[in-house]
Amino acid sequence: MNSQTPVLSLLRPADRAPAPTSTAVDTQLAGASREVLVARRGNTAFPRPLATFRKIDHDNLRRGVRYRVLVTDQVRTAPGASLQLSALALAGAEVRTLPEVPMDAFVIDGSVAVLPAEGADGYPGRIAMFRLAGVVRTTTELFERVWPAAVPLIASDLPAAAELTVRERELLTLLFDGCTDESVAARLRISVRTVRRMVSDIMNRLGARSRFQAGAKAADRGWLMDRVG
Repeated sequence: MNSQTPVLSLLRPADRAPAPTSTAVDTQLAGASREVLVARRGNTAFPRPLATFRKIDHDNLRRGVRYRVLVTDQVRTAPGASLQLSALALAGAEVRTLPEVPMDAFVIDGSVAVLPAEGADGYPGRIAMFRLAGVVRTTTELFERVWPAAVPLIASDLPAAAELTVRERELLTLLFDGCTDESVAARLRISVRTVRRMVSDIMNRLGARSRFQAGAKAADRGWLMDRVG
């Protein structure tokens, strides 16, 4: 099989399961116990929210599920994508890049493959879920074929835009120094709700399980301010 051959092109129409919903895919991901393979070509083949990494992926990493993520080299200079990948890498995912990724796919525990599909009406952005051993094996083999040639992506490789803003650093520094949400809100002249939303975003970005861990990871990356004025 040519490495550029779309996996779906090898399937007969009868082999294709009815298009699942994102909820069905979430259910499969939530049940992952060993490994999730992710390949992304950087286009919109997967519908939202499957086109982005979400809380369920971080939950899996915390449970010890291995993630191997293959994306295009373009993410190294794309601030939006780099924020997601930075959080995943810090949470323990293995992320690698290639000039071109040959497919869009998920493979869950070597038993389920999720691939983009096109409906009878020609509308793109649909998905198909397969349990057929041949489909899962073909998808996995293509992933494994290109994985060794891909270059590892680590947090320090990401652009500066992936780091915290001055306001976020100030907020995290205050919390790390023991200030309450209420006192931080007063110091920064924002609402308590905004403080908590910002903290949640920072934790997700860092792949942190707690505020203390977020502070420790931020300190390790030199993100905390020496003094808050």
